[in-house]
Amino acid sequence: MKRPQQSADMTPEKNGTTTVPTLGFGTYRTGGYKCYNAVRNALDCGYTHIDTAMAYENEAAVGRAIEQSSVDREDIFLTTKIKGYPEMVEYERLIEAAKGCLERLGTEYLDLLLVHWWNPLADMEETVNALNTLVDDGLVDQIGVSNFSIKELKQAMRLSDAPIATNQIEYHPYWGDEELVRFCQDNDVTVTAYSPLAEGRAVEDDVLRSIGDRYGKSAAQVSIRWLIQQENVVTIPKAATPKHIEANIDVFDFELTDRDMRRIRKLKPPFWYRENREGGSIYEARSVLGNFVPDSLYNRIA
Repeated sequence: MKRPQQSADMTPEKNGTTTVPTLGFGTYRTGGYKCYNAVRNALDCGYTHIDTAMAYENEAAVGRAIEQSSVDREDIFLTTKIKGYPEMVEYERLIEAAKGCLERLGTEYLDLLLVHWWNPLADMEETVNALNTLVDDGLVDQIGVSNFSIKELKQAMRLSDAPIATNQIEYHPYWGDEELVRFCQDNDVTVTAYSPLAEGRAVEDDVLRSIGDRYGKSAAQVSIRWLIQQENVVTIPKAATPKHIEANIDVFDFELTDRDMRRIRKLKPPFWYRENREGGSIYEARSVLGNFVPDSLYNRIA
């Protein structure tokens, strides 16, 4: 696979410390050889940021791919996440869990460790103290959070000696908490956008396609470009095939106009997608009916 020319902003520097690279490779819902092969392809294609998590149960596959890649470990920005269960983020348990991540990934350090969701029954101070200990001990370079609200993020920032590098949240043209994004931007916390293609729905969007036609780009590439062109926003698209892996990183040779950016921000999600989200009619029906309605029905209409 051809290794594309990397843009200078792929691995930005801030205050002498490498921040979260602009474009990463997501591994959610992949495992085994499929995950291994995808990560190997991504590294060969030029990605330098690989994202995984305990909950994905694929850290071992990611680690093997990195170990057997031709890319040196020090040139890779590796992120994983600890489950935010109260018992998992107790001081000793979190440190133990982080060491387990290191063992499964086959690495001596993590570039970024996140707390994956937050449970209000957990002790934030104990959790943050453990994260800071991991930084002090050299096992983790940077710390961050995932799916934290403004209130939760403020608390973590107040308690932590080390900077909270990022808040990894769902963010794409159809979905995003604009107030939370602005708070992160205003407080020097990188937004790491997961599901940048709205689980594949953005690929078929007519507005994104029409914008992409002017640049010789796909709707998916426009969606990714829209994210990384925003201040302090990075993203971690997932792909399985070499074709899509390479296409997702080919977004550094064009720039959207201000009008393009505004048009994309005003996009409305497809009806079934919107109604299947929290607050939507399908979501509310499912919360009432629960297991009486099979997943296959919801997945089909959503």
